[in-house]
Amino acid sequence: MTTLLEINTQRGGPYSAGLGKTEANYASLSPLSFLPKAAETYPNGIAVIHGEQRRTWAETYARCRRLASALHKRGIGSDDTVAVMAPNVPAIYEAHFGVPMIGAVLNTLNIRLDAEAIAFQLAHGEAKVLITDREFSGTIQRALQLMERRPLVIDIDDKLHAGGTLLGEKDYEAFLEEGDPDFAWSLPEDEWQAIALNYTSGTTGNPKGVVTHHRGAYLNALSNIVSWAMPAHAVYLWTLPMFHCNGWCFPWTMAAIAGTNVCIRRVDAKLVFQAIREDGVTHMCGAPIVYNMLINAAGDLGGGFGRKVSGFIAGSAPPASVIEGMERIGFDITHVYGLTETYGPASVCAKHEEWGSMPLTERARLNARQGVAGLAQEAMAVLDPDTMKRVPSDGETVGEIMFRGNITMKGYLKNPSATEEAFAGGWFHTGDLAVIEPDGYVRIKDRSKDVIISGGENISSIEVEDILHRHPAVDSAAVVAKPDPKWGEVPCAFIELRPDAAATEVEIRQFCREQMAGYKVPKRVVFGPIPKNATGKIQKFKLREVAKGLGS
Repeated sequence: MTTLLEINTQRGGPYSAGLGKTEANYASLSPLSFLPKAAETYPNGIAVIHGEQRRTWAETYARCRRLASALHKRGIGSDDTVAVMAPNVPAIYEAHFGVPMIGAVLNTLNIRLDAEAIAFQLAHGEAKVLITDREFSGTIQRALQLMERRPLVIDIDDKLHAGGTLLGEKDYEAFLEEGDPDFAWSLPEDEWQAIALNYTSGTTGNPKGVVTHHRGAYLNALSNIVSWAMPAHAVYLWTLPMFHCNGWCFPWTMAAIAGTNVCIRRVDAKLVFQAIREDGVTHMCGAPIVYNMLINAAGDLGGGFGRKVSGFIAGSAPPASVIEGMERIGFDITHVYGLTETYGPASVCAKHEEWGSMPLTERARLNARQGVAGLAQEAMAVLDPDTMKRVPSDGETVGEIMFRGNITMKGYLKNPSATEEAFAGGWFHTGDLAVIEPDGYVRIKDRSKDVIISGGENISSIEVEDILHRHPAVDSAAVVAKPDPKWGEVPCAFIELRPDAAATEVEIRQFCREQMAGYKVPKRVVFGPIPKNATGKIQKFKLREVAKGLGS
């Protein structure tokens, strides 16, 4: 296929002849370029905080170059995969630079996956090196036993974790000693070159490997700054896993603003509040479950901070009650939306000044929407997937959210049919169903697979969940379809209660009946823990299996 650039060059117009790319006027866009600038401009600025450890940007740059050099000496190069199995510790941050510095591809692994899933991903991605934290040595050891070809294993021996065993040839710090802190790395020749490999959740079979490129990572890293109006030297708390969509590109964002990365191994309310107060945290990201945890703990941990903390919320459609609750304890929440295939956030619920004068409940409702395309994404639309026509902005007509532009993946690794299907009609199909409201903002109704069809009527599980979250005793809620002999499907609610709170099924159903049409009211209410994955997303496929076994 002839490219647009080739067409223009062939035309030979006055703006083509003698005006080509040179080293003087063109460089591939890559987020790697942010790191040397941070190190050279602010060499003594604190780049990483981890427990008592403090590292400057100059030190971090040197360590990333050591990692790149050590990998290069082991024969790792262009298009080789380097996998990392780690919580939010400095090593995984450094890997976001050190691995692609030599043209290799970073594959961050979900730390909650079982050995079989890890073995599949390591084999499918053809990982040549695995850098793994000893906390996960049990899972990794079993995964390695399942593999025909074992990668080079390097251990992260983090002193903040007790337990686990060392499995590799040597530990991460010793491996860095093999490398040169002045290693001469280079930007990719082509910004379309792969920078990362991330696997989707794979709830209905083997996960798909999402391949992203340097250009998209660069643009989304900058888009994060613009969407959030992030100032230089912001202090960012790593509550969002760096393994998830490469931390929504924030590892690179933080280098662009020469900010400070505050690393914590686990998301714990006490650690979060402590970091905000002691380390001066200004920004953090997380799924609704993370913020809900902070709301519940705020009373015991002293509540506010005397200043606003900015929070991105995403991962699943947030109940307005969560945004409302976070405002009350001192957070300024911005809702973003995206997928692994769009580098994380690809849309933002951009706020309007006049919303500030509205009642908190209404402001929270507006802020809970998926909004409009982010700056770096070319377009976001809600289209009829059959006709590929835009749905009207009436807040009622349902279509599928679709994206196109620079922060959309290259495609799925070794899966051309899935890539072709995802890009059908020139748009990336998300599988999320939504409406466009009269002001042009998108609001998700449901995942296509989560819509409940009861007696021919479509019921949005998100709509029912939002009502359930407003009950004072409800901490977390999920609604799925339960088979029904009369209606085909009916809503079934799974609920986790707040600490020291109580409620009955009759009370919950009556609460819903007062606020929604009768056919939407859950016909069964089940109390107990709700299964979630490592990023806080509720695993509805497991709840559907439970619902199937419930009697009428």
